[in-house]
Amino acid sequence: MEVSLPKCRYRADVAAYRPHPSQIGSTAIFECKQVLCDLRRDNCRTDAERQRHPSLRSAESLFPEFDSQNFAVIGHRGYSRLLRELRALQNRLYDCAKFDKLTRYRCANLFFLVLPEELFRDPEIPAGWGALVESNGAPILVRKPIWHETTEENRMRLLHRIAVVGTRSLNQKLHNPGGLLQRP
Repeated sequence: MEVSLPKCRYRADVAAYRPHPSQIGSTAIFECKQVLCDLRRDNCRTDAERQRHPSLRSAESLFPEFDSQNFAVIGHRGYSRLLRELRALQNRLYDCAKFDKLTRYRCANLFFLVLPEELFRDPEIPAGWGALVESNGAPILVRKPIWHETTEENRMRLLHRIAVVGTRSLNQKLHNPGGLLQRP
């Protein structure tokens, strides 16, 4: 069940809540990946990428559109290649950093990546995330996650969203058990 997450635009493939007797319980997010390109798309480490590719903007003026040179006009191959690399980097930093952002925004206490055995490569697992690898039809914990403190408000928001998705799913099953639309 996909669950929208608090404080960000992402959805978790599966989210969980564990109650505690005298306090707000803990939360966990599970991301399921079937192919390596899908895993890599969501696994950009933004801090490392920014250090590797710092901003090339000279900031000569308050507004970038008023900078004086336009190097694209000359059609230089090296400059064109650099522009392609910058576009790719911007896409990675802004569109491909789901795992990094979920951790940074403290969306849950625990984060897990769920993978088939053939896809598991330890360096590909995001820092601080646990890894559940399918082996003989059952998930096996091959890397423990790091506990992330999160606010009581975030845990309650996630619990609420889990309940909403669960209720919606149950209602769909009750009103449409055979998968076909029922007439009254």
